[in-house]
Amino acid sequence: MNKWVKKILIAVGVLLIIFLLANFGLNIWLKTRLPDYIKNNTDYKVSYKTLDVDIGTGNIISTGISVNSKNPQNTNVIGLQGTIDTLKISRLGIYDAVFKGQISSSDLLLARPDLNVTLAKPIDHKTGKKRNPVLFDNIRINNGNINIFRHTKQKFLSVSQLDLSVENLQMTEKSVENKLPVVFDRYDIKGKNFFFRPDNLYVLRIDKITTTNGQMAVDNLRLIPLLTFEQFKRFYPQKPKLFQIDIQKMEFTDVVLKKNKISLANAGFQNPVLSIYTTNAAVKKSDKPLNYEVDLENIKLNNAVVQVMKPDGNKLFFARNLNVNIDQLKLNKETQEEVIPVGYKDFRLSGNDILFSNHRTISAGSIALNPKSGELRNVSIVPGTPVSGETAIDLSVSHVAFNVNKWEFIDKKLNLDVKDVLVDNVKGTIKAGEQKARGKANLKGIQFPVVIRKVTLKNSNIVYDKGNQPLAFNDLNATINDIELNEKSGHGGIAVKTKDYVITTKNFAYRTKFYNMSAGLLKVNKNKAQISNFTMKPLISRAQFIKMIPVEKDLYDLKVSQINADGSWDLFSQNKFINASHVTIQSADANIFRSKIPKDDPKEKPLYSRMLRSITFPVSVDHLNVKNSVLVYEEDTPESAGPGKLTFGNFNMDVKNLNSAKTKGKPTRVDIRIECSFMNLAPLAVNWNFDVADQRDVFAISGRTVNLPAQGINPFIRPYLHVTATGTIQEMLFNFKGNPEKIYGTFNLRHKDLKVAILDKNNREKKGVLTAIANLVVRSNSGKLPQAVNIEDIPRDPTKSFFNLFWRGIESGLKKTLIGKNIDKTEKTVKNTVSAVKDMKQSVKELKNEINSIQHDKKSASPDEKKKKGLFRKVFKKKESPETE
Repeated sequence: MNKWVKKILIAVGVLLIIFLLANFGLNIWLKTRLPDYIKNNTDYKVSYKTLDVDIGTGNIISTGISVNSKNPQNTNVIGLQGTIDTLKISRLGIYDAVFKGQISSSDLLLARPDLNVTLAKPIDHKTGKKRNPVLFDNIRINNGNINIFRHTKQKFLSVSQLDLSVENLQMTEKSVENKLPVVFDRYDIKGKNFFFRPDNLYVLRIDKITTTNGQMAVDNLRLIPLLTFEQFKRFYPQKPKLFQIDIQKMEFTDVVLKKNKISLANAGFQNPVLSIYTTNAAVKKSDKPLNYEVDLENIKLNNAVVQVMKPDGNKLFFARNLNVNIDQLKLNKETQEEVIPVGYKDFRLSGNDILFSNHRTISAGSIALNPKSGELRNVSIVPGTPVSGETAIDLSVSHVAFNVNKWEFIDKKLNLDVKDVLVDNVKGTIKAGEQKARGKANLKGIQFPVVIRKVTLKNSNIVYDKGNQPLAFNDLNATINDIELNEKSGHGGIAVKTKDYVITTKNFAYRTKFYNMSAGLLKVNKNKAQISNFTMKPLISRAQFIKMIPVEKDLYDLKVSQINADGSWDLFSQNKFINASHVTIQSADANIFRSKIPKDDPKEKPLYSRMLRSITFPVSVDHLNVKNSVLVYEEDTPESAGPGKLTFGNFNMDVKNLNSAKTKGKPTRVDIRIECSFMNLAPLAVNWNFDVADQRDVFAISGRTVNLPAQGINPFIRPYLHVTATGTIQEMLFNFKGNPEKIYGTFNLRHKDLKVAILDKNNREKKGVLTAIANLVVRSNSGKLPQAVNIEDIPRDPTKSFFNLFWRGIESGLKKTLIGKNIDKTEKTVKNTVSAVKDMKQSVKELKNEINSIQHDKKSASPDEKKKKGLFRKVFKKKESPETE
């Protein structure tokens, strides 16, 4: 054998003997001197039954260990007190432990530990130094009972019968401050009676934790407030919420707590109950970024109950039987910047007895939601605490369902494409609030256009009430296709555009201050409209109406058998228009009543051309037809004995080019043709036209009636003018033109045997003298068709309607035809005659008074007086007749 080999072997042998002797000597020293060394050089007193140390591997095994802090009051170091049945440390850094005061090991095993640990004070943030760090790569605890206290002696964490296996366990004061007392990569844990108190507000208790094949099960997890809600509001006035959580069973796999990341998979929560108590404190937006990342692979809530309470103790939100399934839920700095601060791949949500109550209470019997669809049943909205000026809604809905093609947030803007929406069996009332001036709506969070492909409303009964004028839709059904919402330019708001729609409602009703309007059927789509059995009935009597109006106004009583319209129109979008080819009104029965008892309305009455021109959007109706209708106009004055009445029977009207002069390429002249039976006795034809685009508002109106019995107009002139007429109006022609200032033209009248009778104010007895004078003045026969008379510039009263101006033209023509050219002279003669008759009546009254005075004293009367008395008796033995007057 080579001598160098021998020397090497001898050296190795000597070194091995030295190592064995050193190891044997160290073990003897540790067994006899280590407790004293620890006592003299550390803050702890330690004793043990056995201790084996392997210098080469750094492995230490000890049994029967007892450890206590020398000074339990020293809060600058971790306090320890308790026993450990067996301690095994693998690969202990002996040099660091002896010379640096840092305990580090790759593996730590604690068998049956019963320890009380008191944490040191928090780290010094100025220096960044940690006190008494303890570093373990892996730790195992078997059947341990551990209690951890803060440096204030307040219990922080405790667990009994703990079996724990953790890789890369870290527990530092810094992690405690971030409310993660431990972080680790992999785990296996079992234990009972877990207690965790993160702060002075809450305690977390868990009855039991078990782990089987990497799946953890937690029984009866409870987050319990340490204060009542009233105490919480008093001691923490700046905090907006107090939580209380109770979870019967929680299961999950692959839990990882590493640095600031929390991740787990397949988390299931059975029968959780979450209660949130809110205060009036403002929610402050934190400037600090999110410290943690949460990554939940799959999370399920089964049969959950969630309730959020208002500061007054009433429910703000409630839901039971909640079932939630979220796939790949993420919460981190990136998601926090989004509109929805969490990310997810998919979700499913369902629940019962959903309630949200703020200014109004919204509830649903059941709800089911996912990213592509949703369904709600038995929804109700009822008014809550009334808010001045706010719309009040009291509705119930049997079924709401929707399907979504796409919804996502791009650059913090909602991109929404809805496939369809179904709303079934809506019942209730919407009471509109007062209109308030609002600023421009903030629509920055919406990506336009928003598209809704189809909306269906079925079997609904809705009342919309604005200003105590309810609008009722009964048996309402509607289908609207391809709704497109866009932001209005300039003033903001939403513009609506639709492709087509169908709306039907039966027993439609609208009640205003004076009227109740109704229709048996209302059906509208984008190209057709139909209204059947429309009525507009006054709610009050004529006498009540007169008392209620400050100035004169028409009272309408209207019935229409059918209204039909064909064409195209859009009243929903920003660019409204009506372009109808035909509008037909069938069998209308209209009564118009006006009283002259109230004051005149001093407002200017624009002519019809100007009224049409004031419509702000394009309106064009090629043909408007009124067929087989009746129009009755009644008017009374303070002096009239009942209203005067004009009747237009078998009324037919054809209107061409009714427009607002805002459709390019369309004619703007309106031509109106009317044919009817005047007073149901004689045919009347009228032609009327004007040009809406003509700013001068000129018009032309002409007409003809024949063979009208004069007594036919008595229903109008008898109560109004206290006059009746007999005879025949064989033909009447008028041809007028006018503008907002005057009317002029020609008038022609052919009549026969025309006589008038002037009545007393009660329309009962004829005034003989005045009747005789009137018939002397009026031409009773015109002979053949006389020459037309000119109507010259009859001025218009701008506070009166167009028909008042038209009647003044007719009136002027009648005067010139029936009375002649010297109208003023004739009227003066009539006035003088009337004055003379009044003087005569006064003389007769005085004479009668004198007779009565003579008769008063019969006995004292002389023969001459008695003779005079007899004479007067003969003269006045009969009552005065109407002719005497």
